[in-house]
Amino acid sequence: MPLRLDDIAAFTAVIETGSVSAAARRLGVAKSVVSKRVAELERELGATLLKRTPRSVVPNERGRTFYDRARAILAALDEATTAVQDPDGELRGLLRIAAPMTFGTMYLGGLLWPLLRSHPALEVAIDLDDRVVDLLGSGYDLGIRIGPLADSSLIGRKLADMPRVLCASPAYLERAGSPASLDELPRHDCIGYAHLAAGQVWSFQPARGSTEPRSVRVQSRFVANNGELMRGAAIAGLGLVLLPEFIVAQALRDGELVRVLPGCRPLPSAMHALYPRDRQGSPRVRAVVEQLLAALRPRPPWELGERR
Repeated sequence: MPLRLDDIAAFTAVIETGSVSAAARRLGVAKSVVSKRVAELERELGATLLKRTPRSVVPNERGRTFYDRARAILAALDEATTAVQDPDGELRGLLRIAAPMTFGTMYLGGLLWPLLRSHPALEVAIDLDDRVVDLLGSGYDLGIRIGPLADSSLIGRKLADMPRVLCASPAYLERAGSPASLDELPRHDCIGYAHLAAGQVWSFQPARGSTEPRSVRVQSRFVANNGELMRGAAIAGLGLVLLPEFIVAQALRDGELVRVLPGCRPLPSAMHALYPRDRQGSPRVRAVVEQLLAALRPRPPWELGERR
């Protein structure tokens, strides 16, 4: 008997969600249905695909090989279906996006609402997490990532520059004094980012006449894994903070934070849209990326204007 698409879809959902229960919720069926479909797939293939423990379900070597190829086949079938059903460009179906928490809560939704209003049959599921998630292994169609790119198996498109700002509250600077140079930063209370191994090392553009960035190891009185929480700590007067401009722009406009050492420019970062190669032809992925590019270029909505 030929393999059934429902069985393959159930198997890929288990791999991507990490459990039968989560796969059942995604597919909108009972757990027993998912288990039955995966068992039927293994029976037809004559091979065990999953390693089952009381706490997790993960693919074995054969399961990973089958998943990698089945995922590409399902993606191609989805694109073919979309092309036939919607020749006039109407978007439909589910798009799964992974994005950083702070950018997601502050901007991403607002940037996507117009697209969703224009395409009533388009479904979007957004997972927000400041950690770098595995787009391929978790079954995401698209990821938004801020910072350096390391995974060459993904296709990336730059969405926007991400300048960073060194700042603090007026109350903190009145109490502790404003640093006059980068050499004074280690003597100040600082607010660190927990998800980066080098989160307590702040890097700045080279001094005049040099080609090497300047790095300063700071003392973090407070460490958090979320930019909004770090911004709140800085506004509360707990120390200096180095954050992307989009997180602190409004606080700078409102005077809750002020720039520190404006003549020393932190090394900038960038925001990229990343997607697996088997999603390259997806109309949904393409539409979201184009929507974000149109909204973020040439000036993103948070831009402060002159950058020092």
